[in-house]
Amino acid sequence: MGFWVFMFIMCLLTPLTMIFVGKKFSKEPPKNINGVFGYRSSMSMKNNDTWQFANNTAGKFWFLSGMAILLVTIVAMLMVTNKSIDLVGKVGGILVGIQIGLLLSSVFYTENKLKKNFDKNGNRI
Repeated sequence: MGFWVFMFIMCLLTPLTMIFVGKKFSKEPPKNINGVFGYRSSMSMKNNDTWQFANNTAGKFWFLSGMAILLVTIVAMLMVTNKSIDLVGKVGGILVGIQIGLLLSSVFYTENKLKKNFDKNGNRI
């Protein structure tokens, strides 16, 4: 049971972080372009308009996908309560893989939205 509790907590870290950061960025994106905090890409850092748009867009994606994967994670982990360590580990690994996939897909989603709304110089279309 101890391993299950450990895996459950570890599997909740990514969705909870996505929800917290997503909510923050969708409501209050970082005010200034910086290389430390915020959604950073060459397109998002063109100017303040692209910066605000990208952080807001990524924030909404992270919040919604974090909520969805949180529910999936809780249900999946509850299904393997009192199961073998191997099964708990495999399910936890699969969940973390899905979570990482969602995080990576947010880059493609946000960059696509930037390209649809801004030209290559960062001017709104």
